[in-house]
Amino acid sequence: MSTVALALPLELEDSISMQLVRQGFELSVRCSSADELASQLAQTVPDFVILAASTRYLNNRLIVEADATGVRIVALVATDSERRYAASLGLLEVVAADADWAEIEMLLLGHPGAQDAAAQPRNGTVIAVWGPAGAPGRTSMAICLAAELATAGVTVALADVDTHSGSIAPALGLLDEAPGFAAACRLAGADALTRLELERIGQRYLTARGSFWVLTGIGRPSRWPELSGERVTAAIASCREWVDYTILDTGASLENDEEISSDLFAPRRNGATIAALRAADEVVAVGAADPVGLSRFLRAHVDLLETIDTDRITVVMNKLRASAIGPGASGQVRQTLQRFGGIANPVLVPHDQAAFDGAILTGRTIVDIAPKSPARIAVAALVRQKLLPQPALAVRRNWLHRTAVLPV
Repeated sequence: MSTVALALPLELEDSISMQLVRQGFELSVRCSSADELASQLAQTVPDFVILAASTRYLNNRLIVEADATGVRIVALVATDSERRYAASLGLLEVVAADADWAEIEMLLLGHPGAQDAAAQPRNGTVIAVWGPAGAPGRTSMAICLAAELATAGVTVALADVDTHSGSIAPALGLLDEAPGFAAACRLAGADALTRLELERIGQRYLTARGSFWVLTGIGRPSRWPELSGERVTAAIASCREWVDYTILDTGASLENDEEISSDLFAPRRNGATIAALRAADEVVAVGAADPVGLSRFLRAHVDLLETIDTDRITVVMNKLRASAIGPGASGQVRQTLQRFGGIANPVLVPHDQAAFDGAILTGRTIVDIAPKSPARIAVAALVRQKLLPQPALAVRRNWLHRTAVLPV
């Protein structure tokens, strides 16, 4: 007889308990919170857990404890926000709170049809983060974007595509002995990259504000041939079907000098970056807001324009500070970009060394350790205004309001 633990509101707990008894399941424990259930799992070790997908009954600690004990979790969702919350924790086995018992039982027993129902097809958005050489903050920006999107309640994967100096894993305190993105590329090359494989090779960055998947980069630069352009493109296509948003941290170099070699079919070291940029829906081009950083960005920006379409590029000038650019730093940066690069309306991110130092020290994101940081606020505005879909309803209401006040 299979045993089931419950963590549900009273109105749901009574109806689910009755169904469990009728269907021959044994109720092992009832808990009033996720933390209480997490502490009970190691002692009772039920076969299944049925819980409500709210912050009270579901959290990161419970997910970790369930994975450690091999307990299958099924979440009942009552709203879209609860569905997004469960997805942000990596829990895909969800069913509507008012669903028939047959649907819940299909998920409990691992029926193939239930897996298909839980894994809804996606056509996710891919965002590539690029910047010139000189440490403008590509990796920091990619991590910030992933964290902000996860906070918004969408599912996110952060992939390290840099073939020269991948650094996402150490920045987030993750292991990189088995590079996740390289493994994804190998599987994609063999046409064997599935959702289950992505979740097997991916690592989870867990936080109460919003969790996301991480595909770590190659640990040694000599492994760059594993990331051929064709494999990278195929891996990105699989990521589209896996999560809502895929963030790609790319390398700096866009040179194609290797193509003059006699072997035209040999892999290109910069092929991974170029393939990622061309496959992306949006490209966030990051530069450092100081005289040297501006010069480097403007020179490299020409190569970027030759690689992808201009309308997919959002320019972000990072580390903005008056101490390096002078009084009126924002105006000076905007004027320089407009005059020498024809770049209008760049996103300016203030320099906050203390926040990023704290993030590196703890292996966390600035969303977690410094939520009120000016840099975090600027990145959050970028995500809301340019990366997340804009609510059409608000626009329609404003239009109706304006037409209502027009004179007759």
